[in-house]
Amino acid sequence: MPGKSENDSAAAPEVMDGIQSLHDRMDELHHLVTQRLAAEGVHAGEWLHDRAATVHVPSLPAWRRPTQGELRYPASLTTALAIWLQVAVPDRLVLVRPTWVLPAAQGALLLVLISENPHRINRRSRITRLVSLTLGMLLMLANGWSLARLAVGITTGHLGQNAGQLLITGAVIWVTNVIVFALWYWELDRGGPVSRALNLGNRYPDFQFVQMVSPKEMVPPDWEPHFLDYLYLAFTNATAFSPTDVMPLSRWAKMAMTVQSIVSIVTVALVISRAVNIFPPG
Repeated sequence: MPGKSENDSAAAPEVMDGIQSLHDRMDELHHLVTQRLAAEGVHAGEWLHDRAATVHVPSLPAWRRPTQGELRYPASLTTALAIWLQVAVPDRLVLVRPTWVLPAAQGALLLVLISENPHRINRRSRITRLVSLTLGMLLMLANGWSLARLAVGITTGHLGQNAGQLLITGAVIWVTNVIVFALWYWELDRGGPVSRALNLGNRYPDFQFVQMVSPKEMVPPDWEPHFLDYLYLAFTNATAFSPTDVMPLSRWAKMAMTVQSIVSIVTVALVISRAVNIFPPG
């Protein structure tokens, strides 16, 4: 063959001899193993099948595979609490009047979500997804409006004449802020609770929980982030004004946690500073 050196031609028979020798040794080993198993009364095919069955294949953690979906009631009860807290906000701080209109509309949207997935959140629908996001948006707008009105009233001196009432109002807005952002984290992480349960959408998590990077011996095999995990995330972010043990990975998660921290700082700083100044001496 043109271009083929004499060394290559001389090496080819040696390579073939080596391959043939390897085949012969493998056949000899197979024969010896078969004889040994036969002496023990074991068939070689059955032995290989049993060995293959005992091979352990590492299973994926629950948050990376389809699951039955999380229970509905933790998110529903917490959302109902956020709706009820809006009733405790003074009339001058509400977004819509009469004051019962917006909570009633939010309650109706919540009932629609419960009727679609009454027990576990595992059925996907564009309508319910839109209803869920709309409910979160209404809660955020109402609470943001109340905070803005409270901040303007405190800085201009038109609000905050009663320290006790001011602290209650500030606490209501702060708690509602925690719940609202918990709902948003829960709704948007990897496409929402249904997408996470069915293992659809983005396979990269937006938040890194401790269980995701802990040794398997320390994490239950069926663990996956549920609503209470996101509620804890929102609470710690609102109290520490920064991430604690749950790290934001995506850009939107980082920006959302930044906005929540700002809202929390403004609420705490304005309310406490004003309340301290108007507390009666002695």
